[in-house]
Amino acid sequence: MELHTLQPALGSFKCKKRIGRGQGSGKGGTATRGCKGAQSRTGYKRKFGFEGGQQPLQRRLPKYGFQCPNRKLFTPLNLSTLQALVEKYNVSCIDSIFLRKHRIIGRQEKYKILGDGSLTVKLSVTAHRCSVSALQAIRHIGGEVVILPIYE
Repeated sequence: MELHTLQPALGSFKCKKRIGRGQGSGKGGTATRGCKGAQSRTGYKRKFGFEGGQQPLQRRLPKYGFQCPNRKLFTPLNLSTLQALVEKYNVSCIDSIFLRKHRIIGRQEKYKILGDGSLTVKLSVTAHRCSVSALQAIRHIGGEVVILPIYE
């Protein structure tokens, strides 16, 4: 066996269809694009969701609802979550720096303390928002809550 005698395995290599090479090729004239219409022209690109002229799904479904573009989203943090953090990391102060360091909230996320669960330790909490029940629960134990401004 020599390098010049090597050949691909039988059936593994298939020549690509050469279109638009005249009538003798069997694919001449329209070059397999059919007659007329947008798809036969160069530069045509079918838009996303195009269903062949049928009314597209995004236009068949009704519009509904409203979302304020200026809304402020808060990540909820329950008292049970705070208790778990205190037990795991043995801290007495929970603030945004601590939460970001341990990847509980993202870099730009605002968070709200909610009253689900219970606390057993005195805790100093810094948050953007705090529910009334959470505020009462933290203060009942002797902890404190500092509310951060939303626009930092």
